[in-house]
Amino acid sequence: MDKIPIILEDYLNYMETIKGTSPNTTKEYFFDLRTFFRYLKLRYRLVDNNVLFDEIDISDVDIELIKKVNLQDLHSFISYVDKNRDNGNSAKARKVASLKSFFDYLYLKVNLIDKNPADGLEFPKTNVRQPIYFTLEECQKLLNTILENQNEFFRKRDYAIVMLFLNCGLRLSELSSIDISKIKDDTLTVIGKGNKERTIYLNDACINAIKSYLAVRPEDAIDKEALFLSMRKRRMSNRAIQHMIDRYIEKAGFDTSVYSTHKLRHTAATLMYKYGNVDIRALQAILGHENVSTTQIYTHIDDERLRAAVKSNPLAKLDPNNN
Repeated sequence: MDKIPIILEDYLNYMETIKGTSPNTTKEYFFDLRTFFRYLKLRYRLVDNNVLFDEIDISDVDIELIKKVNLQDLHSFISYVDKNRDNGNSAKARKVASLKSFFDYLYLKVNLIDKNPADGLEFPKTNVRQPIYFTLEECQKLLNTILENQNEFFRKRDYAIVMLFLNCGLRLSELSSIDISKIKDDTLTVIGKGNKERTIYLNDACINAIKSYLAVRPEDAIDKEALFLSMRKRRMSNRAIQHMIDRYIEKAGFDTSVYSTHKLRHTAATLMYKYGNVDIRALQAILGHENVSTTQIYTHIDDERLRAAVKSNPLAKLDPNNN
């Protein structure tokens, strides 16, 4: 990380060690707040106009400068990243979340400011995108492509990986970090976002795929606890898993610019909602979403189901002309 002011360093340490925020999320907070501090120095004319934005030094930002910040400054910053840094709605929303979190910390946790300027800061309206997912037939095509692999170890390992993605809706980081000791009968314990532990229930297809893979997993593994091993007998990295899945997606005839590893998680959620009559709260727990609003994108995907629901109303067949 760049040389950062103590006030920002203390906040990031608090988020990671007390709140349990993941290192990746903490890094995103840092990037957002570094951009904000640079903009603040620019707005308050504390730097020469000739200095490139990305080279503005923020090491001298202190609580006295932060105390001057008002809601107009925050609105101006969001406008700046929109017009000058090509931030879309989701990027702007994340910056709003970072600012709110930072000023909440200063106001509520360490009492360094008398009022919270981010209280009235609103999130930009975001366009809700329909999740991209594989249909049931496309899932079968992808799995059949894996089964064509002539190498027994790769075939069984890769099949088990994709089965877990498609059946359990795991995140990539959750899958790569699975330890053998965390599998007990039909349950799997994973560490999700924010270091939160959750239990995944395995169906027969997943249990059988894991058993089949374990039968060929090298006994002399370097990473003995890791479930999924690379050719070098070490835990597979996120990148290695992504690369492997991209190869199968392409070989199965799908567009890798549209379909990806994360789309397998979307697929699992979609199939559970569409075919399993899983309610939104259960789906939230399975996916490890902190807020149910994140899960709700999967409830808007099945127009046929909605059409059928309306048609199932007992009043649906009433016709005033036939009374």
